[in-house]
Amino acid sequence: MSELQINTTQNVKISFNAAGGGERLLAFFIDMAIKIGYILVLNWTFGAFDNMDQWSQIAINTVLSFPVMFYTLVLESVLQGQTIGKRVLNIRVVKIDGYQASFSDYVVRWFFRIVDVYIFGLGFFVMLFNKKTQRLGDMAAGTAVIGLKNHVNISHTILENLQENYKPTYPNVIKLSDNDARIIKETFSAARQTKDYQTLIKLRQKIIEVVGIKTVKHSTDMEFIDVVLKDYNFYTQSM
Repeated sequence: MSELQINTTQNVKISFNAAGGGERLLAFFIDMAIKIGYILVLNWTFGAFDNMDQWSQIAINTVLSFPVMFYTLVLESVLQGQTIGKRVLNIRVVKIDGYQASFSDYVVRWFFRIVDVYIFGLGFFVMLFNKKTQRLGDMAAGTAVIGLKNHVNISHTILENLQENYKPTYPNVIKLSDNDARIIKETFSAARQTKDYQTLIKLRQKIIEVVGIKTVKHSTDMEFIDVVLKDYNFYTQSM
């Protein structure tokens, strides 16, 4: 698994472990097995439809094939960059700037599957010769697939020291994942150390947007981000 270095627009460097071609291929096979299983169940369950006229049969087959056609697009959108196969392999699609991909990004990746998967598996060979292990769909969408299971030691990244009587301020932070919290903390630490106030402002705005915070109760960017990280730790440690 190669390291993926991402430079934000504020020139803050973030490190990820890019998912290897083998992991992505295995995730693809798991997803393919699920789709094939679905088709086999349909053939067995709805075999009675074979007696219908040709156009009715085509219409029904088209409707029933929608879950297979849109499997990747729907699951990546709902599961924040993961299909069942990706979740089993603990890998995830993210934007190349480190933030969560949007629905339009997933649409671009899904559309390019026609080329990446169904034209001689071209995407797999492209990944082999790409430092970021991106397929064509990733390049077009500005995304990458990262590994989540080999995080930097959690005690050195997202864990915060909390007082016993600590009271959280922003309950919506539970929308974040461990990987989101790691990215926030690494960016926050780098920007604070270099006094990069523009990055702190943008990071604050991005957190408010992603988490959905309506009322910000802290006046400075540093204090707000610090509290968000502490709140995330409070809720995840309490689960």
